Amino acid sequence: MIKNSRLRSIILVALFAALTVIGTNIRIPMPTGAFVHLGNAVLLLAVLLIGYKRGALAGGLGFFIFDILSGYATEAPYFLLESFIVGGAAALAILFFKKNLTNVWQVMGVGVVTGIAKLIMTQLKNTVTFLIAGSSLPVAFTSAATKLPASLINVIMTIVIVSLVYFPLKKIMGTVLGSSDRPAHDSK
Repeated sequence: MIKNSRLRSIILVALFAALTVIGTNIRIPMPTGAFVHLGNAVLLLAVLLIGYKRGALAGGLGFFIFDILSGYATEAPYFLLESFIVGGAAALAILFFKKNLTNVWQVMGVGVVTGIAKLIMTQLKNTVTFLIAGSSLPVAFTSAATKLPASLINVIMTIVIVSLVYFPLKKIMGTVLGSSDRPAHDSK
């Protein structure tokens, strides 16, 4: 067992960053050019299991690395930022439950809030992209909306996956790490 909490934090961030890269590489292409993947589920699990700052950093680094390695380098900084915003939405939803998620419905509620944040961020990013390309605002907004189905599928998959695996993973991490490295919302 690793006793140094700083080293343990670095290892957990690296582990969840690597899992985010792997999860994002498991992808199903959509006709819109976007793809469905498991990276968002890993980001939410990271925030739930290791806390907002470390979890959002891990997810952001994972998406950043994926983008650099997959030819999306221009989007890498955006997804690092988005991870903190979407992870922040998850953290705020966790606060609503007084930092104590005790049942699957609460986890699903956090997932829904996180998913709404993800959809809003995706719509904003794509609208701005179309505006930069020269579209008018109504055209840019409408064109951006056509890319939302893949994000919506990602959101639904994230809610289902996280709802199924959060409690077993929380128990495993509690056993392996002990109570000293759990995020504040997981301590009792």
